[in-house]
Amino acid sequence: MNNRILKYIALGGLLLNASACNDSFLDKAPTTTISEVTAFESYESAQAYMWPCYSLLYNTTIGTSVQEYGLVSMYRSDRNAGYLSNRDNDMNDYAFQELSPASSGNGWNFSWIYHINIMLRGLETSSMPQAEKDHWQAVGYFFHAYWYMELLNRFGDVPWIDHVIDPESEDAYGPRTPRDEVAHNILTRLQWAEQHIGDFTDRDGANSITKACVQLVLSRFTLREGTWRKYHGLGGEQEYLQECVRVSQELMQSYPTLYTGTQSYDAAGYGELWTSPSLAGVPGVILYREYVTGYLTSHFNFRERNDQMTMQLSQDMVDMYLTKNGLPIHNPNNTQYAGDSHDIYDVFKDRDPRLYQTVTPPYYINLNASGDIPEGMDESNIKWSYISAEQDPENYQKYRMYIDMLGADTYLGNPGQSGWMKRLPVANWSCDNIIDKVPNLKGNKAPLSTSSGYYLWKCYNCWEQSNNNAYVGDADKPIFKIEEVLLNYAEAACELGQFDQAAADRSINLLRARAGVAPMQVAQIDADFDPNRDKGNNAWWSGDMPDYEVSPLLWEVRRERIIELMGEGFGFYDVRRWAKAPYFVNRQEKGMWWNSADPVYRVNTNGILNESTKLKDETMTEGYIYVQPDPLLQGRGWIDQYYLYCIPTEELLLNDNLTQNPGWPSASSNE
Repeated sequence: MNNRILKYIALGGLLLNASACNDSFLDKAPTTTISEVTAFESYESAQAYMWPCYSLLYNTTIGTSVQEYGLVSMYRSDRNAGYLSNRDNDMNDYAFQELSPASSGNGWNFSWIYHINIMLRGLETSSMPQAEKDHWQAVGYFFHAYWYMELLNRFGDVPWIDHVIDPESEDAYGPRTPRDEVAHNILTRLQWAEQHIGDFTDRDGANSITKACVQLVLSRFTLREGTWRKYHGLGGEQEYLQECVRVSQELMQSYPTLYTGTQSYDAAGYGELWTSPSLAGVPGVILYREYVTGYLTSHFNFRERNDQMTMQLSQDMVDMYLTKNGLPIHNPNNTQYAGDSHDIYDVFKDRDPRLYQTVTPPYYINLNASGDIPEGMDESNIKWSYISAEQDPENYQKYRMYIDMLGADTYLGNPGQSGWMKRLPVANWSCDNIIDKVPNLKGNKAPLSTSSGYYLWKCYNCWEQSNNNAYVGDADKPIFKIEEVLLNYAEAACELGQFDQAAADRSINLLRARAGVAPMQVAQIDADFDPNRDKGNNAWWSGDMPDYEVSPLLWEVRRERIIELMGEGFGFYDVRRWAKAPYFVNRQEKGMWWNSADPVYRVNTNGILNESTKLKDETMTEGYIYVQPDPLLQGRGWIDQYYLYCIPTEELLLNDNLTQNPGWPSASSNE
């Protein structure tokens, strides 16, 4: 007997007895016990049986999941992709070949598949009305496909199980089903669910699986599978890309409005999707994780206010952000970018405001009353003041530039002021350690510190309560939102040669309008539009797959996706489906430009990168901060076996019909 399959069957049986009777999926804790005989005889019993499946939406095996805090959920995927790096020099496992073959786990899990199949079998003989049976079959297909999407993405060929397995049958020892068949099955199940899911939000709650959720996942899957097929040479991409365009357009019509937020600055709505007390009724939010004090809470804001948060962007990723005029920073006609002065304030000046919602902007203040007192601060408790003209007549205005933009946190309490989102200066979780200068380079104050100069503060806000190592955060977090669909549509249309100005206006330019960035003008995007475009001749490339040139238009579409979804866990899926992992993963990470003579940012414990030798150079007094070694210089770098995950060797021992993915050890290997 295949003990692994038996384990999944046993867990599926336990899940059969775990049901709930809640009106939303905020908490799916079981409250009743049911058997398969009675589980599917009424709408409510089927509902109770399926509630636990909602936990798949925040299962951290899936890179886009929102769970606990970013380091153990969506930030990890973007770090694997090379979009984010680690402050503490914990190097990227894929860049430095630190991955070990998996003996167990690694996402190879079919317990939820078994659980769902039990319901699908039960519905066949249920006496529920047909519309209700169709609805729950559609919900079952949705979750079945959602988990199989992850299995397919990780392993490629994977056993397809669409019925309850008899532990004595050969199915328990089945081989891997070819990717073509699995992908087709996922596609057809999502399409069936799209057509048959009912409108039962009056019984399931507004924040539950609906037709829009099915369509979003269909949009995500078809883009992912279509581009994987194209760039990995499998063929058959047209069907998936065309379906992505179709379903994305339909969903875009249903959600025509983007959230613009409560604050008055550009990109407020973009940032507030991750910092709002409630996402109920927020335009463009299709499904969200609801947090409520005393019921279900998170750790996001606390983590991003202390020294345990180590995620940051590199200089190369910051350079991906356009200026507000819609041009790449080194476009020949870009007169707006001033960052070549190497002044960190100029690097941020006039950039896409989504940067300010992602990376803490620079500032410098007094931690006393010696300068200009901020308007609205309690004069009996002055915690900080602006650098005044008397203190620094040359630089005092730039030191407060981004405080004026986002607003001054004059309260600095825990909890903070209701309605305040991102404000400056930043402080630790208890607000008793105010950071007087940002970038807060490693070696200065511990909370919110960075070795690159570009600290990730995506979920930081100024209203939410934080307690030391306690889960008290109650800002909701999005699971599915229309912004992803706009980007899916844009990319699929571009891959099909259908991306024109009208397509840009109905997708990317909606995102730019909210951010305060000039619209994309498709006719302007030529071979010279971005001198830093990936032209397919990268010295840091590794692996056997070809380093292809990305066309100017596709480069801009991909850029928009990277920027809009930064920190949301899509990165490792994207760089792998594009077959461009070495481009992002292998680049030596460097930080901001640093000058040892700078009177404010004097401390830099990481040293300076010599770009010629790619080593830390103790003799240099200015240059880009050295963040991590060059992986290729150490004989490492991305290897193509990483495109597919290792099938756990225990599984191969249990089932002789399973084969291993290329490059990973077989069951008999001694490696």
